[in-house]
Amino acid sequence: MAKKQATIQDIANALNITASTVSRALNDHPKISANTKEQVWTTAKKLNYQPNHIASSLRKGKANTIGMIVPRINRHFFSNVITGVESVLNPAGFNLIICQSDESFQREKQNLKTLITSRVAGILVSLSIETKEVKHLEKVQNSHIPLVLFDRISDEMNVSKVDNDDEFGSYELTKHLLNEGYRSFMWIGGPRNSIIYKNRYNGYKKALKEFKLNDTKFDCFEGTPVLDVAEQYIQEYIKQKELPEVIFAASDYMAMGVIQALQANKIKVPDDVAVAGYSNEPFASLISPKLTTVEQFSEEMGRSAAKLLLEEIESEEDTIIPRKTTLKPRLIIRESTIKKK
Repeated sequence: MAKKQATIQDIANALNITASTVSRALNDHPKISANTKEQVWTTAKKLNYQPNHIASSLRKGKANTIGMIVPRINRHFFSNVITGVESVLNPAGFNLIICQSDESFQREKQNLKTLITSRVAGILVSLSIETKEVKHLEKVQNSHIPLVLFDRISDEMNVSKVDNDDEFGSYELTKHLLNEGYRSFMWIGGPRNSIIYKNRYNGYKKALKEFKLNDTKFDCFEGTPVLDVAEQYIQEYIKQKELPEVIFAASDYMAMGVIQALQANKIKVPDDVAVAGYSNEPFASLISPKLTTVEQFSEEMGRSAAKLLLEEIESEEDTIIPRKTTLKPRLIIRESTIKKK
Protein backbone atom coordinates (compact mmCIF):
# COMPACT_ATOMS: atom_id res chain seq x y z
CA MET A 1 0.00 0.00 0.00
CA ALA A 2 1.30 3.45 -0.91
CA LYS A 3 2.40 5.61 1.96
CA LYS A 4 0.02 8.49 2.69
CA GLN A 5 1.50 11.81 1.52
CA ALA A 6 2.25 14.31 4.28
CA THR A 7 0.21 17.51 4.42
CA ILE A 8 0.78 21.01 5.76
CA GLN A 9 -1.39 20.03 8.72
CA ASP A 10 0.97 17.13 9.49
CA ILE A 11 3.92 19.56 9.63
CA ALA A 12 1.90 21.94 11.81
CA ASN A 13 1.00 19.11 14.23
CA ALA A 14 4.63 18.00 14.46
CA LEU A 15 5.80 21.50 15.35
CA ASN A 16 2.74 22.53 17.38
CA ILE A 17 2.11 25.59 15.19
CA THR A 18 -0.76 26.58 12.91
CA ALA A 19 -1.14 25.36 9.33
CA SER A 20 -1.20 28.98 8.12
CA THR A 21 2.21 29.57 9.73
CA VAL A 22 3.56 26.48 7.95
CA SER A 23 2.12 27.72 4.64
CA ARG A 24 3.70 31.14 5.04
CA ALA A 25 7.03 29.62 6.02
CA LEU A 26 7.05 27.40 2.94
CA ASN A 27 6.31 30.45 0.82
CA ASP A 28 9.15 32.44 2.44
CA HIS A 29 6.82 35.08 3.89
CA PRO A 30 8.82 37.99 5.38
CA LYS A 31 6.79 38.01 8.63
CA ILE A 32 7.92 34.46 9.50
CA SER A 33 11.24 34.22 11.36
CA ALA A 34 14.24 32.50 9.84
CA ASN A 35 14.27 30.01 12.73
CA THR A 36 10.64 28.97 12.13
CA LYS A 37 11.26 28.64 8.39
CA GLU A 38 14.23 26.37 9.04
CA GLN A 39 12.21 24.17 11.43
CA VAL A 40 9.33 23.94 8.93
CA TRP A 41 11.60 22.96 6.02
CA THR A 42 13.49 20.41 8.14
CA THR A 43 10.23 18.81 9.26
CA ALA A 44 8.81 18.92 5.72
CA LYS A 45 11.83 16.99 4.41
CA LYS A 46 11.64 14.53 7.32
CA LEU A 47 7.97 13.83 6.57
CA ASN A 48 8.66 13.72 2.81
CA TYR A 49 6.20 16.57 2.20
CA GLN A 50 5.57 17.35 -1.50
CA PRO A 51 3.78 20.67 -2.19
CA ASN A 52 0.77 20.35 -4.47
CA HIS A 53 0.84 23.62 -6.40
CA ILE A 54 -2.25 22.81 -8.43
CA ALA A 55 -4.34 22.02 -5.38
CA SER A 56 -3.01 25.13 -3.68
CA SER A 57 -4.10 27.28 -6.60
CA LEU A 58 -7.58 25.75 -6.57
CA ARG A 59 -7.97 26.21 -2.81
CA LYS A 60 -7.06 29.87 -3.09
CA GLY A 61 -9.16 30.35 -6.21
CA LYS A 62 -5.97 31.59 -7.82
CA ALA A 63 -3.75 30.44 -10.64
CA ASN A 64 -0.83 31.94 -12.48
CA THR A 65 -3.25 33.47 -14.99
CA ILE A 66 -4.66 36.99 -15.18
CA GLY A 67 -7.81 37.82 -17.16
CA MET A 68 -8.11 41.07 -19.11
CA ILE A 69 -11.14 42.50 -20.93
CA VAL A 70 -10.69 45.27 -23.51
CA PRO A 71 -13.30 46.85 -25.80
CA ARG A 72 -11.21 46.42 -28.98
CA ILE A 73 -7.93 44.54 -29.28
CA ASN A 74 -7.13 46.12 -32.65
CA ARG A 75 -6.80 49.62 -31.21
CA HIS A 76 -3.26 50.95 -30.79
CA PHE A 77 -4.21 52.32 -27.36
CA PHE A 78 -5.32 48.95 -26.00
CA SER A 79 -2.48 47.00 -27.62
CA ASN A 80 -0.07 49.36 -25.85
CA VAL A 81 -1.92 48.90 -22.56
CA ILE A 82 -1.55 45.13 -23.00
CA THR A 83 2.19 45.57 -23.61
CA GLY A 84 2.47 47.54 -20.37
CA VAL A 85 0.48 44.93 -18.43
CA GLU A 86 2.63 42.05 -19.67
CA SER A 87 5.86 43.90 -18.88
CA VAL A 88 4.82 43.72 -15.20
CA LEU A 89 2.96 40.42 -14.98
CA ASN A 90 5.23 38.16 -17.03
CA PRO A 91 8.35 38.69 -14.86
CA ALA A 92 6.14 37.98 -11.83
CA GLY A 93 5.23 34.56 -13.28
CA PHE A 94 1.74 35.33 -14.56
CA ASN A 95 0.23 34.68 -17.98
CA LEU A 96 -2.41 36.91 -19.55
CA ILE A 97 -5.74 35.83 -21.06
CA ILE A 98 -7.15 38.65 -23.22
CA CYS A 99 -10.88 38.89 -23.97
CA GLN A 100 -12.55 41.37 -26.30
CA SER A 101 -16.01 42.78 -25.57
CA ASP A 102 -16.21 44.41 -29.02
CA GLU A 103 -18.05 47.29 -27.28
CA SER A 104 -20.85 44.88 -26.30
CA PHE A 105 -22.25 44.81 -22.76
CA GLN A 106 -23.47 41.23 -23.22
CA ARG A 107 -20.06 40.04 -24.42
CA GLU A 108 -18.42 41.84 -21.51
CA LYS A 109 -20.66 39.94 -19.08
CA GLN A 110 -19.90 36.64 -20.83
CA ASN A 111 -16.17 37.38 -20.75
CA LEU A 112 -16.35 37.98 -17.00
CA LYS A 113 -18.29 34.76 -16.45
CA THR A 114 -15.66 32.81 -18.38
CA LEU A 115 -12.77 34.35 -16.42
CA ILE A 116 -14.45 33.75 -13.06
CA THR A 117 -15.15 30.12 -13.99
CA SER A 118 -11.50 29.77 -15.03
CA ARG A 119 -10.54 30.89 -11.49
CA VAL A 120 -8.00 33.44 -12.67
CA ALA A 121 -5.83 35.16 -10.07
CA GLY A 122 -7.08 38.63 -10.98
CA ILE A 123 -9.02 40.57 -13.61
CA LEU A 124 -8.36 43.84 -15.46
CA VAL A 125 -11.32 45.51 -17.19
CA SER A 126 -11.92 48.49 -19.47
CA LEU A 127 -15.68 48.88 -19.85
CA SER A 128 -17.52 48.73 -23.18
CA ILE A 129 -19.36 51.66 -24.71
CA GLU A 130 -22.68 49.88 -24.01
CA THR A 131 -21.96 49.38 -20.30
CA LYS A 132 -24.23 51.67 -18.29
CA GLU A 133 -24.43 49.72 -15.02
CA VAL A 134 -21.81 47.59 -13.30
CA LYS A 135 -23.68 45.05 -11.17
CA HIS A 136 -22.07 42.25 -13.18
CA LEU A 137 -18.68 43.32 -11.79
CA GLU A 138 -19.89 42.55 -8.28
CA LYS A 139 -19.68 38.86 -9.20
CA VAL A 140 -15.90 39.28 -9.43
CA GLN A 141 -15.75 40.74 -5.93
CA ASN A 142 -18.11 38.04 -4.59
CA SER A 143 -15.73 35.44 -6.02
CA HIS A 144 -12.88 37.10 -4.07
CA ILE A 145 -10.93 37.79 -7.25
CA PRO A 146 -8.93 41.06 -7.25
CA LEU A 147 -10.33 43.51 -9.82
CA VAL A 148 -8.76 46.63 -11.32
CA LEU A 149 -10.54 48.92 -13.79
CA PHE A 150 -8.56 50.98 -16.30
CA ASP A 151 -9.27 53.77 -18.80
CA ARG A 152 -13.05 53.32 -19.02
CA ILE A 153 -13.76 53.03 -15.33
CA SER A 154 -16.86 53.40 -13.16
CA ASP A 155 -17.18 55.54 -10.06
CA GLU A 156 -19.86 53.12 -8.80
CA MET A 157 -17.30 50.37 -8.13
CA ASN A 158 -15.20 50.51 -4.97
CA VAL A 159 -12.14 48.89 -6.57
CA SER A 160 -8.69 50.05 -7.63
CA LYS A 161 -8.60 52.05 -10.87
CA VAL A 162 -6.23 53.64 -13.36
CA ASP A 163 -7.43 56.39 -15.65
CA ASN A 164 -6.33 59.40 -17.65
CA ASP A 165 -7.27 62.94 -16.66
CA ASP A 166 -9.36 63.26 -19.80
CA GLU A 167 -11.04 66.44 -18.61
CA PHE A 168 -7.62 68.09 -18.35
CA GLY A 169 -6.51 66.78 -21.75
CA SER A 170 -9.67 67.98 -23.44
CA TYR A 171 -9.47 71.33 -21.65
CA GLU A 172 -5.89 71.86 -22.82
CA LEU A 173 -6.80 70.98 -26.40
CA THR A 174 -9.85 73.26 -26.46
CA LYS A 175 -7.83 76.09 -24.94
CA HIS A 176 -5.28 75.68 -27.75
CA LEU A 177 -8.10 75.96 -30.31
CA LEU A 178 -9.45 79.07 -28.61
CA ASN A 179 -5.99 80.65 -28.47
CA GLU A 180 -5.69 80.03 -32.21
CA GLY A 181 -8.73 82.26 -32.60
CA TYR A 182 -11.47 79.71 -33.35
CA ARG A 183 -14.87 80.74 -32.05
CA SER A 184 -17.40 78.34 -33.62
CA PHE A 185 -17.13 74.67 -32.66
CA MET A 186 -18.48 71.17 -33.14
CA TRP A 187 -17.78 68.37 -30.65
CA ILE A 188 -18.16 64.74 -31.72
CA GLY A 189 -17.35 61.72 -29.58
CA GLY A 190 -18.52 58.46 -28.09
CA PRO A 191 -21.63 58.24 -25.86
CA ARG A 192 -21.24 60.27 -22.69
CA ASN A 193 -22.46 57.42 -20.50
CA SER A 194 -18.84 56.30 -21.00
CA ILE A 195 -16.77 58.20 -18.46
CA ILE A 196 -13.93 59.01 -20.86
CA TYR A 197 -16.22 60.81 -23.31
CA LYS A 198 -18.12 62.47 -20.48
CA ASN A 199 -14.85 63.86 -19.12
CA ARG A 200 -13.61 64.92 -22.56
CA TYR A 201 -16.84 66.83 -23.10
CA ASN A 202 -16.60 68.42 -19.65
CA GLY A 203 -13.06 69.65 -20.36
CA TYR A 204 -14.24 71.11 -23.65
CA LYS A 205 -17.13 72.92 -21.92
CA LYS A 206 -14.84 74.21 -19.18
CA ALA A 207 -12.53 75.91 -21.69
CA LEU A 208 -15.43 77.44 -23.63
CA LYS A 209 -16.88 78.79 -20.39
CA GLU A 210 -13.57 80.45 -19.50
CA PHE A 211 -13.67 82.22 -22.87
CA LYS A 212 -17.31 83.15 -22.22
CA LEU A 213 -18.60 81.05 -25.13
CA ASN A 214 -21.93 79.23 -24.79
CA ASP A 215 -21.44 75.59 -25.77
CA THR A 216 -25.21 75.14 -26.31
CA LYS A 217 -24.87 77.20 -29.49
CA PHE A 218 -22.52 74.60 -30.97
CA ASP A 219 -23.45 71.22 -32.42
CA CYS A 220 -22.65 68.06 -30.47
CA PHE A 221 -22.77 64.51 -31.85
CA GLU A 222 -22.50 61.23 -29.95
CA GLY A 223 -22.00 57.89 -31.68
CA THR A 224 -19.85 54.78 -31.84
CA PRO A 225 -16.28 56.18 -31.87
CA VAL A 226 -15.21 54.74 -35.21
CA LEU A 227 -14.15 56.28 -38.52
CA ASP A 228 -17.23 55.33 -40.57
CA VAL A 229 -19.74 56.79 -38.10
CA ALA A 230 -17.97 60.17 -38.01
CA GLU A 231 -17.50 60.27 -41.79
CA GLN A 232 -21.16 59.57 -42.46
CA TYR A 233 -22.29 62.16 -39.91
CA ILE A 234 -20.17 64.93 -41.47
CA GLN A 235 -21.24 63.96 -44.99
CA GLU A 236 -24.89 64.43 -43.98
CA TYR A 237 -24.15 67.55 -41.95
CA ILE A 238 -22.54 69.27 -44.94
CA LYS A 239 -25.74 68.84 -46.94
CA GLN A 240 -27.85 70.56 -44.29
CA LYS A 241 -25.81 73.12 -42.36
CA GLU A 242 -22.86 75.45 -42.50
CA LEU A 243 -19.74 73.96 -40.98
CA PRO A 244 -18.10 75.50 -37.88
CA GLU A 245 -14.54 76.83 -37.82
CA VAL A 246 -13.25 73.78 -35.96
CA ILE A 247 -14.36 70.21 -35.24
CA PHE A 248 -13.09 68.59 -32.05
CA ALA A 249 -13.35 64.81 -32.40
CA ALA A 250 -12.84 63.11 -29.02
CA SER A 251 -11.28 60.11 -30.82
CA ASP A 252 -8.57 60.06 -33.50
CA TYR A 253 -10.58 57.52 -35.50
CA MET A 254 -13.54 59.90 -35.55
CA ALA A 255 -11.18 62.74 -36.48
CA MET A 256 -9.93 60.68 -39.42
CA GLY A 257 -13.52 60.11 -40.53
CA VAL A 258 -14.16 63.85 -40.32
CA ILE A 259 -11.10 64.68 -42.43
CA GLN A 260 -12.05 62.12 -45.08
CA ALA A 261 -15.58 63.58 -45.34
CA LEU A 262 -14.22 67.13 -45.59
CA GLN A 263 -11.63 66.23 -48.21
CA ALA A 264 -14.24 64.32 -50.24
CA ASN A 265 -16.17 67.61 -50.43
CA LYS A 266 -13.04 69.60 -51.29
CA ILE A 267 -13.04 71.35 -47.92
CA LYS A 268 -9.48 72.12 -46.87
CA VAL A 269 -8.10 71.30 -43.42
CA PRO A 270 -7.25 73.54 -41.59
CA ASP A 271 -7.77 76.43 -44.07
CA ASP A 272 -11.56 76.01 -44.26
CA VAL A 273 -12.23 73.87 -41.18
CA ALA A 274 -9.74 72.84 -38.50
CA VAL A 275 -9.88 69.31 -37.01
CA ALA A 276 -8.53 67.98 -33.71
CA GLY A 277 -8.51 64.43 -32.37
CA TYR A 278 -7.74 62.58 -29.14
CA SER A 279 -5.47 59.60 -28.25
CA ASN A 280 -2.47 60.04 -30.62
CA GLU A 281 -3.02 56.95 -32.76
CA PRO A 282 -0.01 56.07 -34.98
CA PHE A 283 -1.67 57.48 -38.10
CA ALA A 284 -2.13 60.90 -36.48
CA SER A 285 1.41 61.97 -37.42
CA LEU A 286 1.28 60.31 -40.86
CA ILE A 287 -1.87 61.71 -42.45
CA SER A 288 -2.03 65.05 -44.27
CA PRO A 289 -2.46 67.38 -42.56
CA LYS A 290 -0.87 65.90 -39.44
CA LEU A 291 -3.43 65.69 -36.67
CA THR A 292 -3.45 67.75 -33.48
CA THR A 293 -4.30 65.32 -30.69
CA VAL A 294 -3.69 64.25 -27.06
CA GLU A 295 -1.20 61.59 -25.91
CA GLN A 296 -2.59 59.24 -23.25
CA PHE A 297 0.52 57.22 -22.24
CA SER A 298 -1.17 53.86 -22.71
CA GLU A 299 1.84 51.66 -21.82
CA GLU A 300 2.23 53.47 -18.53
CA MET A 301 -1.48 52.89 -17.87
CA GLY A 302 -0.97 49.17 -18.42
CA ARG A 303 2.01 49.04 -16.09
CA SER A 304 0.17 50.97 -13.38
CA ALA A 305 -2.93 48.75 -13.59
CA ALA A 306 -0.83 45.58 -13.48
CA LYS A 307 1.14 46.78 -10.44
CA LEU A 308 -2.06 47.57 -8.52
CA LEU A 309 -3.49 44.15 -9.38
CA LEU A 310 -0.28 42.32 -8.48
CA GLU A 311 -0.11 44.04 -5.10
CA GLU A 312 -3.69 42.96 -4.34
CA ILE A 313 -3.03 39.37 -5.43
CA GLU A 314 0.05 39.12 -3.23
CA SER A 315 -1.46 40.95 -0.26
CA GLU A 316 -1.90 38.95 2.96
CA GLU A 317 -4.49 41.42 4.25
CA ASP A 318 -8.13 40.33 4.48
CA THR A 319 -9.36 43.77 3.44
CA ILE A 320 -7.95 45.63 0.43
CA ILE A 321 -8.15 49.42 0.39
CA PRO A 322 -8.82 50.44 -3.24
CA ARG A 323 -6.43 52.94 -4.80
CA LYS A 324 -6.66 55.15 -7.85
CA THR A 325 -3.91 56.26 -10.22
CA THR A 326 -4.60 59.14 -12.63
CA LEU A 327 -2.22 59.88 -15.50
CA LYS A 328 -1.79 63.35 -17.02
CA PRO A 329 -2.23 63.37 -20.82
CA ARG A 330 -0.16 65.66 -23.07
CA LEU A 331 -1.33 67.97 -25.85
CA ILE A 332 0.38 67.46 -29.22
CA ILE A 333 -0.11 70.37 -31.62
CA ARG A 334 0.19 69.59 -35.32
CA GLU A 335 -0.86 71.06 -38.68
CA SER A 336 -4.60 70.29 -38.58
CA THR A 337 -5.41 73.15 -36.18
CA ILE A 338 -2.73 75.78 -36.92
CA LYS A 339 -4.06 78.92 -38.56
CA LYS A 340 -1.95 80.51 -41.26
CA LYS A 341 -0.67 83.85 -40.05
